[in-house]
Amino acid sequence: MKAAQIEKYSKELMAKIVDIPIPEISADQVLIKVKVAAVNPLEILNITGAVKLIQDYKMPLTLGNELTGIIEKVGENVQGFKVGEAVYCRLPVNSIGAFAEYAAVDADAIGHLPKNLDFTTGAAVPLTGLTAYQALHEELEAKAGQTVFIPGGSGSFGQMAIPIAKAMGLKVIVSGSPEAKERTLAAGVDRYINYKKENYWETLEPVDFVIDTLGPDEFEHELSVIKSGGRLLSLRTSPNKQFAVDKKLAKWKQILFGLAGSKYDKKAKEKGIDYRFIFVRADGKQLSQITDLVERNNIVPAIDPTEFKLEDINKALALVASGHPKGKVLIKLD
Repeated sequence: MKAAQIEKYSKELMAKIVDIPIPEISADQVLIKVKVAAVNPLEILNITGAVKLIQDYKMPLTLGNELTGIIEKVGENVQGFKVGEAVYCRLPVNSIGAFAEYAAVDADAIGHLPKNLDFTTGAAVPLTGLTAYQALHEELEAKAGQTVFIPGGSGSFGQMAIPIAKAMGLKVIVSGSPEAKERTLAAGVDRYINYKKENYWETLEPVDFVIDTLGPDEFEHELSVIKSGGRLLSLRTSPNKQFAVDKKLAKWKQILFGLAGSKYDKKAKEKGIDYRFIFVRADGKQLSQITDLVERNNIVPAIDPTEFKLEDINKALALVASGHPKGKVLIKLD
């Protein structure tokens, strides 16, 4: 089968198309014929080695964290899935490989494809859906009536985070571009801030939580709008010691992450705020909750109109790295 691989970590965003054997499955896995795989900023972190302290991969590495496809084989211990079913998933962190014609995936990581989505739109859901679910339920432990602000929340993360937050009874505020305003309001946000017309840190009343999608340059502005006792959860800024402890990483990694995140922890603590970092994991049970939400609310994520095949992987990576896709960037393998 064909697959997109790297042979070493590199700042150069280049993958190579290779022929490798179709993977064998264990008793707890399914073999998926991949239909569509999504290209995310996470792929860039995987290529550059930016997250190798969290997960250091053996080389060569088949890239890709998120896919849709059809089950071709089922391991003898697998229940709830059968050959021919359409599925989607965020692959387990330690065994990625969606940029290939076939993938062997742990059955407890996959979910049935939502009935209102096809293989294309479905590929845009698992990673952001699970990130939003774990952010709101586990990291923030948000309760009905509380307020969450998502700066830069008009993109693919917000598409999933908004309906999950609203289903939990939260008030949701988002900042983003004027072009995305109507689409984001239609998703159910309570307030939309056009970042080109107003600075959220000058107009926003204190909120319980902020989910950061923009990175370290926004850190102090985000802290300034959170109530004392609130939480700032980042998808991009820096892991810290709490992250390493929660992930049960080795002591030396806890020390390293503690040092890396210390300035953010210190600034947050001075304001009585808890700083967290998230690195999303695969979870089939949570994915089934997301499937229900997607179907109930008829959520259809935005897809970038540029069509890519596997051999176009480096063009797709360049588009994601540019930061200007018009929705989720996808690779069609079928």
